[in-house]
Amino acid sequence: MKKVMFLSLFVAAMVFADNVKAQVNVHFDVNIGRQPVWGPTGYDHVEYYYLPDIECYYNVTKHRFIYFDNGQWRFASQLPDRYGNYDLDHSYKVVVNDYKPYLNHPYYRDKYREVVVHHDPQPVIRESHDPRYYQIKEHPQHSEWPKYRDQYNHR
Repeated sequence: MKKVMFLSLFVAAMVFADNVKAQVNVHFDVNIGRQPVWGPTGYDHVEYYYLPDIECYYNVTKHRFIYFDNGQWRFASQLPDRYGNYDLDHSYKVVVNDYKPYLNHPYYRDKYREVVVHHDPQPVIRESHDPRYYQIKEHPQHSEWPKYRDQYNHR
């Protein structure tokens, strides 16, 4: 009897765990309004951008660049002076929706090494005429956002 009861509890726990996991995986917030205007168009949700040209990351949620300096990862609202001439609008950005991708940097560096040399220009949010991007305060057409707000907020 104890074995049957234990087995029943075990199966119930597994079903519950699968349901919780499914709910977590299905829940995927749209964060267009948090993306920077220099980000590439076409993504409803972005956790990080990887900038392969300079081997840095950008955390969209926290609005922080992440770069390696003196043996450790640094977090800053701006890129350091050594990247002063770096053009965020015309550089290639890789969308990465992994947890702290900079901790697995060799993987991303190796995977996107060729992108640095052979990449096509990406359309950026700042130049987009897609009304869903107007919600970003830095977008040139942000003043038009109230006309479209109801259309895009119900998603």
